[in-house]
Amino acid sequence: MKVLVVAGSDPSGAAGLQMDLRVLALLGVHATAVPSALTVQTPERALSWEPVPPGLFSEALRAALSGLSPGVIKIGMLGTKENARLLAEALSQFRAAVVLDPVLSASSGLPLAEPGLVEVLREGLLPRVTLLTPNLPEAEAMLGRPIRPGEEAEALRALRALGPRAVLLKGGHGDAERIRDLFFDGTRELVFERERIPGAFRGTGCFLSSVVAGLLARGEELAGAVTGAESLVEMALRAARHRNSPHIEALSLWEKMAEGRRVLEELVSAAERFCSHPVRPLIPEVQSNLAYALPYAREVSEVAAFPGRIVAYGETARIVGCPRFGASSHVARIVLSAMRFDPSRRAAMNIRYDPALLEKARRRGLRVAFFSRSEEPPEVKRREGGTLSWAVTTVCRRLGYVPDIIADEGDLGKEPMIRVLARNPGEVVDTVLDLLWE
Repeated sequence: MKVLVVAGSDPSGAAGLQMDLRVLALLGVHATAVPSALTVQTPERALSWEPVPPGLFSEALRAALSGLSPGVIKIGMLGTKENARLLAEALSQFRAAVVLDPVLSASSGLPLAEPGLVEVLREGLLPRVTLLTPNLPEAEAMLGRPIRPGEEAEALRALRALGPRAVLLKGGHGDAERIRDLFFDGTRELVFERERIPGAFRGTGCFLSSVVAGLLARGEELAGAVTGAESLVEMALRAARHRNSPHIEALSLWEKMAEGRRVLEELVSAAERFCSHPVRPLIPEVQSNLAYALPYAREVSEVAAFPGRIVAYGETARIVGCPRFGASSHVARIVLSAMRFDPSRRAAMNIRYDPALLEKARRRGLRVAFFSRSEEPPEVKRREGGTLSWAVTTVCRRLGYVPDIIADEGDLGKEPMIRVLARNPGEVVDTVLDLLWE
């Protein structure tokens, strides 16, 4: 299914139809575009813009809609009342899912809409829209009134009453420590909450709405497309933060999708190398496992490991089962918790607790840290799988970095353990094997 993008052109590539087309291509969706305006922008700010002449805009729309038959239309900046009217007229004769990101100003503050555009959007376009994705200032403009803290849920329903099938109200412009995006389609209300990532990133709204359009084109139902887009936008923001980028990192989509096969291949290669040595003294009673996460992973399902673990076999060890994503929640939680502090620490392995191994690690210059299960809060103990997330988070927060090794002396019914963390499974196995030798 094709997607037609109608948006302003951003020569910096940080937003606008350039961002839209890049995101859709990375999702594997065939996309075309009709520019509504030409802007002058740097990666940091917008400077000026001019609308595409109405006659040319109308002609391009007719060509795109009649010749390409898109199944999804993603709308961003329109700029002028006339071009908004022309688009509304064109859509009245065409059936497609419509995602409208009502761009009214640039992140740097430059107005990207002439006076009166909001009224045309409300009267002409909103009744044709499948999903409206305003941020808080855009929502206030469309409602004609301020939205105070605590009024977001009521505003969400008021926006839907204007005509769109569903609304995703984005909370990034609020002042709360955590961002809450709200979705409502008339029957279901979904809340997407995430921690606020420091920084001012351009292109976030374009990225999110384009991912929704792309997932709809790939056959997702609306709520599922929004849920997927919310997860991917958080990943892309973390990638931008990690790279000190001023704009959201669309290429993180490619990294995540392209890395899956390589993650599995590297896991097998590292595990086989580990098992080829006399590693029996390193295997704990509960056996070992080796895990490797996708870039910017946030869920256990995004971390690969061995479903049957790595088990002792004579003086060596054997892999049980082929690696797959979501196979080990325990080691996965170690990796995911570490990645919150350092996204490059994507691999981990558990080995037998031995003070002699820890002393060797220190002599080799490795950073060794401990946690005590006796300090674990009762509510964490009661939560299945909560211990390792709490432990790694506690250690990293206390140190201010991710150590190479995190160990604990166990507890009643809990075997003492050493966990080795590194950037990839090859580095983990290098570290672990080095602890074998004097």
